[in-house]
Amino acid sequence: MATAHIESNLEDIASIVLMPGDPLRAKYIAENFLENYKQVNSVRNMFGYTGYYKGQKITVFASGMGIPSIGIYAYELYKFYNVEKIIRIGTCGSNSPDIKILDIVLADTAYSLNTFPKLFDGDLEKEYPASKQLNNKIMETANKKELNVHCGKIITSDVFDVYVDFEKYISNYPNENYLATEMESFALFYLAKKLGKEAACLLTVVDSHFDSRVVTSMERQTSLNTMINLALESVVSFD
Repeated sequence: MATAHIESNLEDIASIVLMPGDPLRAKYIAENFLENYKQVNSVRNMFGYTGYYKGQKITVFASGMGIPSIGIYAYELYKFYNVEKIIRIGTCGSNSPDIKILDIVLADTAYSLNTFPKLFDGDLEKEYPASKQLNNKIMETANKKELNVHCGKIITSDVFDVYVDFEKYISNYPNENYLATEMESFALFYLAKKLGKEAACLLTVVDSHFDSRVVTSMERQTSLNTMINLALESVVSFD
């Protein structure tokens, strides 16, 4: 089968999907972490790969940037390819001095001012939760690996907040302790709820309004590898 945006056959896609934003990061994960992988999508250069990690069949499929893009790919994977679980693995900006650059954040809920749910089916909610089951597995795995993971509420924004005044930006949101800002998870969590699926979001902090230091490419890649490995190790612990 094929959809408007995915050329894969049904059997090409695993029931568990890791979803980075960057197509080249999907390629990197397949080449460096998966065994016996094959490319299963190249439409619009939104690369997808399916292979095995410790015997578990896994698809790594890029989402692109922003809610409209992940909304398309997550919906088609859930609806037409029998995907049950999607774990977004991406980057974010810190909204708190306690969340440092290169820290790992696990989203408990995602809040957004975006109208995606309203336009999709009239849903007016502004906050959607991640799967408790997936999050519990991820935190359990992180604890076993002695990794410090911050779990809490995040913002999904349509604006790259680094470009705007932070105090004005953050004043648009309820007075809550949002750990970080990214641009996709709100739609992913909404679609999972709507379609009776599961979704989670792991993020590596790559910029902060409270820290002006510039990380090296090696530091960034090492931190992203830690997040990727955490997601993969969590996947193989699923029943």
